Amino acid sequence: MTQSTRRRNLKVVLPAVSVIGIMLGLVAYSPTLYRLFCAATGFAGTTQRADSDNGAVSGRVITVRFDSNVAPGLAWRFEPVQREVKVHLGEQKLVSFTAENLTDEPIVGHATFNVTPQTTGIYFNKIQCFCFDEERLNAHQEVDMPVVFFVDPALASDPETRDVDTITLSYTFFRSVNPENAKDLSRFVASAEPDAARGQQLFGERCASCHALGANKTGPMLGGVFERKAGSAADYKYSPALGNADLSWSAENLDRWLTDPRKFIDGARMPARVLDAATRRDIIAYLEKDTREVRARSELKSIAQGAADQHRKE
Repeated sequence: MTQSTRRRNLKVVLPAVSVIGIMLGLVAYSPTLYRLFCAATGFAGTTQRADSDNGAVSGRVITVRFDSNVAPGLAWRFEPVQREVKVHLGEQKLVSFTAENLTDEPIVGHATFNVTPQTTGIYFNKIQCFCFDEERLNAHQEVDMPVVFFVDPALASDPETRDVDTITLSYTFFRSVNPENAKDLSRFVASAEPDAARGQQLFGERCASCHALGANKTGPMLGGVFERKAGSAADYKYSPALGNADLSWSAENLDRWLTDPRKFIDGARMPARVLDAATRRDIIAYLEKDTREVRARSELKSIAQGAADQHRKE
């Protein structure tokens, strides 16, 4: 084979190999790409994920119905606590689904979901849902699992959805094929102990877009917030309502604030709410733990400074 023939063959072989490599890559990642496409467009009734609602509530009311299914091979009872609710567009709503493990062993499940009409998926936003994770249910355990959602008011201005007055949210639970990193549904039991580690994760998911522990952002810094007087974070411009509030941030006051800031303090600016009690409990546990650590560091610093001052005097 001559040198020129080899070069011609390479010009054919190398592009062919590249095309095959690209095709193999698309095959390997096609499920992930499909999920991303559905999440971005609402295709096939795929719902959206949000950190909070946008604070805009419409006067228009729609009905949201709930449908639950269990796939063969998963011995669970799974059903909505409420079959339907009426909500204003933009209104954040908390509903619950009950899951019960009917066997003598722990089982990990994973829920798939969609909404119908499918065109509404782009407007249906979930803030909290058991469907985000693999979920473990202990033997014969029964748990109420929260779902927090809102329907974007933009649904009313889209020609394809403006006449929709009922949306059905459907779930199907399957036995998980990836049970290793499952979360324990016991966290939703009312008697569960506060979990500061989970609270740190939830703070990152639900609060960190506006708040940090060590610096002011859109909202004030929250480091050391426990028992701090409301409206007193340094260099933050509070609303008059919060700046003049005569209260300190106890666990009870933080719980009432997170449930509905504007209801707790009339005139407060913060629009975000945390409707699920277990989520509030663990976020508060994280903030309490951080406060203890802040105070411990401050005490150690004072002791060290006092020792240094004494040493200089000697």
